[in-house]
Amino acid sequence: MMKRPGIISAICIIGYLTVVFTFPQVFSPAIKKLGVFMPAIYGILVASNFIACVGIWFYKQWGVQLYIISFFAKTLFFVLLQQYSGSFYINSVLSVIFIFILLRYYPKMSQNL
Repeated sequence: MMKRPGIISAICIIGYLTVVFTFPQVFSPAIKKLGVFMPAIYGILVASNFIACVGIWFYKQWGVQLYIISFFAKTLFFVLLQQYSGSFYINSVLSVIFIFILLRYYPKMSQNL
């Protein structure tokens, strides 16, 4: 079994903290105003980000794959709803940096579930 590099641990911890702070937004009035199903869709996106961080923590390739999918899904969600803010751009830039780092370690990660 491969030992997890420190940068991967840092990415996971930042991802966990992001989930902790974004999960309450699922129940916020701002998300509820967007539509009936928007809180559920946003909740699924937050949950997929959490699951991806768990996969990355265990140094699994499926974690990186799910992280990339959830990044694009969340970006599409915000773009279609035209919800641009400073945090959207900061999170997007950080996620792209994290994706490049994760792809560097991707071949060394386990393919098994």
